[in-house]
Amino acid sequence: MPRAWGRSISLGLLLAATLAEAVSAQVTLRRRPPPPPQSQAPAGTPAWEAQVWPFPAPDPKSWWDDERPKPAEAADPLGGRKLAARERLTAVDSGVEPTLYRLWGLPPLQTQVLRQGELILEVWTRPAGSVRQTVTRITVRRDGQAFVQARAGLACCEPGIARRVGFDAALPDGAASTFLALREHPMWNAPRDVRVVESGGSSDAICVDGVAYDVTLVVPGRSRSLRRACDSAEFGQIADALEPALRAAAGHEPRIDVLFPRIDFSGARDAYRSLVEGGGTLKAAPDARAQPPTFEPAPENTAPAPPE
Repeated sequence: MPRAWGRSISLGLLLAATLAEAVSAQVTLRRRPPPPPQSQAPAGTPAWEAQVWPFPAPDPKSWWDDERPKPAEAADPLGGRKLAARERLTAVDSGVEPTLYRLWGLPPLQTQVLRQGELILEVWTRPAGSVRQTVTRITVRRDGQAFVQARAGLACCEPGIARRVGFDAALPDGAASTFLALREHPMWNAPRDVRVVESGGSSDAICVDGVAYDVTLVVPGRSRSLRRACDSAEFGQIADALEPALRAAAGHEPRIDVLFPRIDFSGARDAYRSLVEGGGTLKAAPDARAQPPTFEPAPENTAPAPPE
């Protein structure tokens, strides 16, 4: 290669490098100034949230030592209670394990301490063709205050409850009387699981496209659970508990309200009434479990407290 060619190539490479540095400098000058430094998100924050984290990083020691805010009263209306010397927990067999209640963000029904004049009414809604489930719990305290707690989510396909939403709220004054009147309702004497028996014979069916309701009433010393699925006549027998509970939960969370576009069990009541008037009945299912045992709660200690 001639020496002149080598010099030309070297000059060309030098010129190209100079032009590249000039262009890079212009691009750098035209860029926006970098954003002000933000505090670093704490460990464990999702990547998408860490990019927009606007809060100061917490002190690791204070995170453990600072007092945690107590849950709202509506989140655990009976929270902090302990059994007295002669009190006993009411046996509850609702088909829901205590650990499952924790996944739904509710205190387990089996650990609630109830006293005279109090009750818990719980309704589970389980569609046959969907994994969407809801649970609604009404708690009435002896001070006359009533509370509603509701949860909805997808109970499938992962170790938690997917897309879980919920709320805890106090009900208006006077709402407790509606639920206290249900304590002696005849439906609590019915079998846990039933089958529709028409006047001419039974009509057992498998629930393929419908909904199942599990209703549980807990009062001091007694609990009763009823499961009704698919058939309108079955719903009609427990409509007096379903309707007020679901209506009490309406209007608090739109994502739950959309699952109950119409809360009206008048048709189910008519179906149950027609079944009974026509000579039919709801007989106990062959595999129905017995209700848990009851006991007479100990009388409350009404003696005045000793002076301090």
